[in-house]
Amino acid sequence: MIVGIGDKPDSAEPQRNHDSSITQAAWVIQTHFFPAVSGSARISAHLPDIQFLMHKVNLAEKFSKIAEYWKPYIAAELNGQCIKLDKLKGEFVFHHHEHEDEMFLVVKGRFRMEFRDRHEWVEEGEFIVVSRGVEHRSVADEECWILLFEPASTLNTGNVVNERTVAQLERV
Repeated sequence: MIVGIGDKPDSAEPQRNHDSSITQAAWVIQTHFFPAVSGSARISAHLPDIQFLMHKVNLAEKFSKIAEYWKPYIAAELNGQCIKLDKLKGEFVFHHHEHEDEMFLVVKGRFRMEFRDRHEWVEEGEFIVVSRGVEHRSVADEECWILLFEPASTLNTGNVVNERTVAQLERV
């Protein structure tokens, strides 16, 4: 049975005693975008965790949970990309990413993005995009909080594997 926009067959409608807007949103998405999916299949089989995506993120709260430098955490995901949070202090390793561009947004502090032929200071409220294939490293004289926006497949040390490589990122 195909359900059109505005149609709600009684058998498919969520229980009225559900006060969760997330449950209602999932029902609407499943009904209108996946009408051929049987009633036993869940929307979560087709979409990322809706509850995780539909909440605001308090950056100060998230950063307060990060104790180590150079260990990125996933704050959110969208369209195959990750929004990662990390604290920097000191020097990272020179590396490049063969297939991924990276965006670094400074939330607090500042850092220097070093390239082999020059460097750029990135201040609080500014961001820099490093194109795929470009060798770079981050250097922070003092603690710096950054938000990274990059494909989910991006390894923090790129083409280099060392003690700072974090292969499996945790959520914060």
